[in-house]
Amino acid sequence: MEWVPLARVGTGRSRYATRGKALYSTTGIYFLVEAEDERLTCTLTEDFSDLFREDVIEVFLWPDERHPVYFEYEISPLGYELPVLVSNNAGQFCGWLPWHFYKTRKTRLATVVRGGEKQPHAAVAGWTVEFFIPFALLVGLGNSLPQPGTQWRVNLCRIDYDVGSPSHWSWAPVAGNNFHDYTNFGRLVFR
Repeated sequence: MEWVPLARVGTGRSRYATRGKALYSTTGIYFLVEAEDERLTCTLTEDFSDLFREDVIEVFLWPDERHPVYFEYEISPLGYELPVLVSNNAGQFCGWLPWHFYKTRKTRLATVVRGGEKQPHAAVAGWTVEFFIPFALLVGLGNSLPQPGTQWRVNLCRIDYDVGSPSHWSWAPVAGNNFHDYTNFGRLVFR
């Protein structure tokens, strides 16, 4: 699959290039994201932390448009993750952590830092994340086991905190920098 650039959204000042790609298998969907950067603005060192408050990559998967419930996955350059199921009712949203998040329902991930150390506040040239989200983790959302022709609403996003207020990138255009603007998620068609 070809690299897809993420576009800057919102008013942040960072201008780093960010690109991603995705592919799927019979058991789940894979993402690979490359992000230019100058500093790892992240200090959180636990899974399930509020990773969105620091440098992070986020993916949103909305398999069933009949219900405003989607899966959000966040991963930091340090390799910490936040998987969450989000119920979004016209901008009022609430999240839940997955239950039985192990074995076939567990994500797999890896992060690599270029041009520096993989540690908080390190000077770097960029970072790469690779992660796998198993379809088994999404069971219960409806339409979660895609067949050829299945369409999901999807977005792939980045937040960077290097320069004052955060900078945002998004694959699908969103209102301002609201990554939870699910009605504007892009479409992924399984072939």
